[in-house]
Amino acid sequence: QVQLVESGGGLVQAGDSLRVSCAASGRTLSDYIMGWFRQAPGKEREFVAAISWGSGITYYADSVKGRFIISRDNAKNTVYLQMNSLKPEDTAVYYCAAALRWVVRNMRPSDFGSWGQGTQVTVSS
Repeated sequence: QVQLVESGGGLVQAGDSLRVSCAASGRTLSDYIMGWFRQAPGKEREFVAAISWGSGITYYADSVKGRFIISRDNAKNTVYLQMNSLKPEDTAVYYCAAALRWVVRNMRPSDFGSWGQGTQVTVSS
């Protein structure tokens, strides 16, 4: 189990930018894929972006491709999600998640075994 703590959520206007952070426990993350998911009221939890810690390879949902950027800081064991050109439909609780890379098949929530508490992102029109 990896301990994850998100921060950086808030209330912004459509078109603005926001960066959320996820601090992981001090263990080595070279064997992990770190992902961001989001969940809006009444909707399923959905994949947003992920990064393979060891290789740096990134993955994005079509809905955020070209607007969001996922990155990592090896020294700080922290993953970031830079969100640009935010839209009201981006409003959700954003969760950080971790999974051993060999168990991830389709970037589904069930593939990830460790989760943070979530941070609220609200985008007004």
